Amino acid sequence: MKKTDLLLPLKKKKKATWKKKVKKLILTKLKKNPILGPIKDHSWEAWQTFNPGAFLAKGKTHLVYRAIGKDGASRLGYARSKNGIDIEYRENTPVYSVLNVEDQVKTSSIPNFPVPFSSGGLWIGCEDPRITKIDNTLHMIYVAFDGFSCPRLALTSIKLKDFMKRRWFWKKPKFISPPGIIDKSGCLFPEKINDRYVILHRVFPNILVDFVDNLEFANDSFLKGQYAIKIRKNGWDSLKIGAGAPPIKTNYGWLLIYYGVDARYAFQYNVGAMILDSKNPSRVLYRADEPILQPDQWYENEGHKPGIAYPCGAVVTKGRLFVYYGGADTVVCAAYAGFDTFVDQLIKTGRPKLEHARKSKVMFAS
Repeated sequence: MKKTDLLLPLKKKKKATWKKKVKKLILTKLKKNPILGPIKDHSWEAWQTFNPGAFLAKGKTHLVYRAIGKDGASRLGYARSKNGIDIEYRENTPVYSVLNVEDQVKTSSIPNFPVPFSSGGLWIGCEDPRITKIDNTLHMIYVAFDGFSCPRLALTSIKLKDFMKRRWFWKKPKFISPPGIIDKSGCLFPEKINDRYVILHRVFPNILVDFVDNLEFANDSFLKGQYAIKIRKNGWDSLKIGAGAPPIKTNYGWLLIYYGVDARYAFQYNVGAMILDSKNPSRVLYRADEPILQPDQWYENEGHKPGIAYPCGAVVTKGRLFVYYGGADTVVCAAYAGFDTFVDQLIKTGRPKLEHARKSKVMFAS
């Protein structure tokens, strides 16, 4: 049996009559996938390169991806593309690492597997970056893992002009989620809403929504998990969901690309889409009933973890939506769709006015 045979079909639902003649909402995978993979001669990215954050600047797509090398540590690499498909430049050394940042991770020793919270095969480091450009600053939320305790969300930033000149002057990171709770998939909205920053993150099994006055997180203040966008009990996203790329503004609201796992097929990560209210993004207006992308290609099923399509970045360039994701926790892949058409189809095929995010029961202590 081929590994691609492991993909299990989702149960088809009857379409309402008003959905007739509407094309199925999907992303088209690039024929050139994977667009980026490990380089054996680079010890820091010799094993895995995946889960890329993405942003646009000066007409080019910039990817900051997670890399795992021969020492088992997770660092971040950088690549650039003119057209969003072909990689024209790739940095030879890591552009970000927390291994030498004081008080951020424990570096006294590297534990032997299994470790309690290992993810993607790593032992220690930083994982799954999401990057948001606000004015002239890039803000990056990632998962910080010290090799022993619960993975937590951390926030750092860098001036756009420094990034573009490849001067990696990242601001010292700070934890934004509390200790003792596994918190992942954090991303920041690209603009303030009602004069507050909005951050999405995931505490199993739901997407949490927080509104914060600033990004300082001073005096040991952390995300609280104020609202929850929940899993759907009988859907393809019934086990857990998490934000993929930072939301993209549309005429209908905020487009959120997210990942979901079906309780029946817990090994498989699919990609979905929803629209959040433009003025109150804790409110879900539309949510696709089926995945927009499933791991049915060899590069999503041959690698460290078969059956994985995990999005971390998305951009809109020249009228096209590009979604960047990790395949099998091993390579970087991309898929695309006409942006306006994709959003229109989501509105027509998704459930209108599906749900309000409810106040979360997680509510961390400050």
